[in-house]
Amino acid sequence: MLSIATWNIHKGFSQFNRRMVVHELRERLRALDADIVFLQEVQGRHERHAEAHADWPAEPQHEFLAEDVWANHAYGRNMVYDHGHHGNAILARYPILSSHNQDVTRLRFEKRGLLHCTVGVPGLPLPLHCVCAHLSLFGRSRRHQYAALAEFIEANVPTAAPLIIAGDFNDWRGRACDLLAPRLGLQEAFASAAARPSRSFPAALPLFRLDRIYVRGLSVEDCAVHHGPPWSSVSDHAALSAHLSFVPEAVRRAPETIVAVA
Repeated sequence: MLSIATWNIHKGFSQFNRRMVVHELRERLRALDADIVFLQEVQGRHERHAEAHADWPAEPQHEFLAEDVWANHAYGRNMVYDHGHHGNAILARYPILSSHNQDVTRLRFEKRGLLHCTVGVPGLPLPLHCVCAHLSLFGRSRRHQYAALAEFIEANVPTAAPLIIAGDFNDWRGRACDLLAPRLGLQEAFASAAARPSRSFPAALPLFRLDRIYVRGLSVEDCAVHHGPPWSSVSDHAALSAHLSFVPEAVRRAPETIVAVA
């Protein structure tokens, strides 16, 4: 069994940037107890925040969040500015064998990337390929990024290798499932015959299906959306989590999806 989570952490600030909450966020991540965590809007460096907040972590956020729990981590820097940078991160209990940040930017003012890691997971015959994604706010740009993501997967991930793609797709209209799933053979973790991807934004009372977990070569045993207090006090997005198991291609079947609210 493999447990995973994905969360847009809003650079360590609460909704509308009212409070710096990176310490509370670390405790919430630990409560999820996931083996692999996919994070978006991770602050790698921000000199102004460091000056303004006495308890701002000295190390990059992904290192601070991973400390003592996830021995392995990778960071993909996307948006760079004079006083810092932010991007995506993957935290893992298992060895990260390789990492690469693929630029999929379409607009100069909206830098986006795909952080791709291979992870050595006990019980899996091949390395697990993990892609942490944060896609554009704009539909036309997202369509180009779906194509770029598909092309990247087809070029870099063997069809027999287990694959997880997770993150903030900003997919207001649900086009990612239509465009990506058939081409890449993906299953959306929360989708079954009678369900669509779960609502994850805003975290206090989710209305929009922005965040995703897609899998291939893995079976979804259960999944949950973590919204409302105390989750909504530390990010504007709800966290998503799932428990996955490896099933050989010959006996793989569509699992019954259990959606729980924590």
